Amino acid sequence: MASRSASALATRPLKRILSSPLQRTIESARPLSKELGIDIEIDDRLIEGLNSFEGTRLNFKRILTDPALWKLLANPWKPSWGEPYREVSARVMEAAEDAWNSVDGGEVVLVSHQVVIWILHRSIAGIPLPHLPHQRRCSLSSITTVKKVADRWKEESYREPAADLLEDAIDFGAV
Repeated sequence: MASRSASALATRPLKRILSSPLQRTIESARPLSKELGIDIEIDDRLIEGLNSFEGTRLNFKRILTDPALWKLLANPWKPSWGEPYREVSARVMEAAEDAWNSVDGGEVVLVSHQVVIWILHRSIAGIPLPHLPHQRRCSLSSITTVKKVADRWKEESYREPAADLLEDAIDFGAV
């Protein structure tokens, strides 16, 4: 899946590849790094949102039947289970701004996690950050392209180069 995304990005004028420090994102960035001969740089601001559910597989039935989880879901708008969306937004927007300003006439790839990418999308679109996690448009190895026009960010496109592989994919979460 990552190889498909790398092929879809390989024709762009890429100058840098920045990745979350977690293993899965680094592995996702590796095919593009090899194809273009650009080193992967780690940016801690791209890490998955801090979350009390880390390493836990959740489903609706488990949430309803496990009272220990209820206190974590007291305020889904904050969210009460981890890092507030406004903090995720601030750090990812700062990372995007720094990345954009670091290249002249080129582009930067940011390899991150679903919540970070979705919050970047919502921040750029100017829509409220709170949302239902199961409604995020951000699948494995998808590509969300953004650019800065004058002093404003705009989403350019969303693509899923490996959409046909999703059915058989196993998402182990961020590691």
